[in-house]
Amino acid sequence: MAASSRLPAAIRAPFEGRTWREFGYLVLGLPLSCVYFSLSVALVAAGAGLLVTFLGIPVLAGALALCRGFGAVERARARGLLGLDVAPPEPARGRTGGPMSWMGATLKSGASWRHLLYALLHMPWAIFAFTVSVALWAWGWALFTYPLWQWVFPMYAGQDGIQLYGDRTHAFYLDSPFEIAVTSVVGMLFVLAGPWVIRALASVDRLMVSGLLGPSRLATRVARLESDRGVVVDTAAADLRRIERDLHDGAQARLVSLAMDLGLAKEKLAEDPKAAARMVDEAHGEVKTALQELRDLARGIHPAVLTDRGLDAALSAVASRCAVPVSVDVDLPSRPVPAIEGIAYFTVSELLQNVSKHAGARRAWVDVWRVGDRMLLQVRDDGRGGADVAAGRGLAGLTERLDAVDGILAVDSPAGGPTTITAELPWRA
Repeated sequence: MAASSRLPAAIRAPFEGRTWREFGYLVLGLPLSCVYFSLSVALVAAGAGLLVTFLGIPVLAGALALCRGFGAVERARARGLLGLDVAPPEPARGRTGGPMSWMGATLKSGASWRHLLYALLHMPWAIFAFTVSVALWAWGWALFTYPLWQWVFPMYAGQDGIQLYGDRTHAFYLDSPFEIAVTSVVGMLFVLAGPWVIRALASVDRLMVSGLLGPSRLATRVARLESDRGVVVDTAAADLRRIERDLHDGAQARLVSLAMDLGLAKEKLAEDPKAAARMVDEAHGEVKTALQELRDLARGIHPAVLTDRGLDAALSAVASRCAVPVSVDVDLPSRPVPAIEGIAYFTVSELLQNVSKHAGARRAWVDVWRVGDRMLLQVRDDGRGGADVAAGRGLAGLTERLDAVDGILAVDSPAGGPTTITAELPWRA
């Protein structure tokens, strides 16, 4: 394996499994496309001709459903031989689930008509791809190995070799050692060029399969928005549970303890004023602690400085609480909408918490700027590195939160550092 990987790609290509799988895909494409084309044209023509009667509608719907079945076969073939994984399109579902509803949904489905278009367009292309690939591949290997089987001609065909030219009076055969060697060299050139021609032909099939047999862009977008909506709902529910837990375990518990201490101090006020004063002083300290916990909790929900003064001041406040020195540079022409501003704030806050807890860094940098219709956030540190989205729930949660608004999180954190994490958000002012 190591020795073969050191060979040039042009020499490896004729023997690679990818070349033979793509060649097999092109060869199988012709008989299958003939079946697709014949059945599709026959059924669609019959359905169109019968539209003057009621029978045309079920025949036409059945033809489109059959084309969807052809598409499933082609997607499986592309997955197995081309390594192209195309998701199936949205199914044709009627509102009521009855036969008439299903037929109406099938006829209205754009995916069904795209499958029919594939069945019609693929046959002429399959004929061309089959002819070129089989001719080039077969002639290439035949000429390349000509020195090994040239003896067949004089022994069984009654001629000296491959006849290059011939008429009634003259004939030219490739039979001398020089001519045999030249023929093998020409065949070798065909063999070396064949894989790249085959890959070019297979790339056209990839485009046809992905463009006509997969889900539409609108359906893909709707599915992604539904997934993002679920992520947003789950994130909001998790934040609400965190707030409830923090209130119950923190400030609420302190306030209950404070009420009990004040009740005891009230009872001791007449009997032991000094003890009551000491208990009131302790209660005063509990009040301060509870107020600080409430401030921290409110800052975690949505800090007032972000609303009042914007992202620059809010990130500077977050940086001041980081365990390492942090340089903040915010270069924005204006303030984004509150939703994007809040996500940007919590993203940087979470990343700086990771720097404090896990990075082992001596310094960190935060940069925020705008490029076109996107806002970019970058947090860098000189720590130990090794941050991975798949390894930790924090970065995975940030990725999901950014995905919900069409954002992107890119992590560059090799072992030994440094770490650079870039978040990209849509810009809406």
